[in-house]
Amino acid sequence: MNGTYDVVVIGQGPAGVSAAIYAVRSGLSVLLIGRDSGSLERADKIENYYGFVEPVSGKQLLQQGLDQAVRLGIGRLQDEVTGIRWDDPFVVETTSGHVQATSIVLATGMPRRKASVAGLSAYEGRGVSYCATCDGFFYRGKTVAVIGNGAYALKEASELKPFAATIYLLTNGRTLDAGDSDPDFVVRTEKIVRLEGDEEKVRRLVLASGEELAVDGVFVAEGTASALDLALKLGLDNDGKVILTDRQQATNLPGLFAAGDCTGGLLQIAVAVGEGAQAGMSAAAYVRGLKGEKAQKVQWGE
Repeated sequence: MNGTYDVVVIGQGPAGVSAAIYAVRSGLSVLLIGRDSGSLERADKIENYYGFVEPVSGKQLLQQGLDQAVRLGIGRLQDEVTGIRWDDPFVVETTSGHVQATSIVLATGMPRRKASVAGLSAYEGRGVSYCATCDGFFYRGKTVAVIGNGAYALKEASELKPFAATIYLLTNGRTLDAGDSDPDFVVRTEKIVRLEGDEEKVRRLVLASGEELAVDGVFVAEGTASALDLALKLGLDNDGKVILTDRQQATNLPGLFAAGDCTGGLLQIAVAVGEGAQAGMSAAAYVRGLKGEKAQKVQWGE
């Protein structure tokens, strides 16, 4: 799917849907991208959300929000986002293509970036990286490994191609879940037992078979790209766990806003919805400012 939108919202949980609703009610073209709705979809009973006399399931609450957003005119794309780049305007890359956006709202929930491999944490910053775009240059002519089995792992491996001489794609005991890989990647599906190295940096990975793979660097790309993964590549301010924003949910990159659990704080639906509303209005104001239009006020109850 290709196209150009005023606002693209990444993440279809409460924060993302709320942002999309407020942006589209400002008269802008809005696309909501998400592969799933996260852990809330599996919540059995929610009793602390305003306006519901009886408990409501997370799945029901999410579906009602999505139905509302669709009724108001947002576009939806059920897909995985693999990258974002600023190219005046922003370009959002997915597994099925790309879309352009004047403004972006990141609302993909709390980052989950760790791979379950012994020794990983010990070598973070010493050969273990979570951002190929950020650190690929340092591995020119060297051997690297990417841990992951999905589209995001393939994307990270592709980012390393201009630099690394050898690229291992390690699925860590899983099947490759992203179609055909590049023939230049050495795909290994064995379970990874541990990372080893010295006081200076990581030196090798040990596989379940006992085989050792000598590497100069390891890039972690398990699962899908989290908000923090995307933030690192764009140079957004963060504290290593969450994205930093101001009271308008703005990041340090003009036109890019973040809301919900990926910004930290109280991890509750009510907070996510409120931050999403602010991010959606802020994104709308940013777009209208570029167009030279006055911000359109959204009246309660309209």
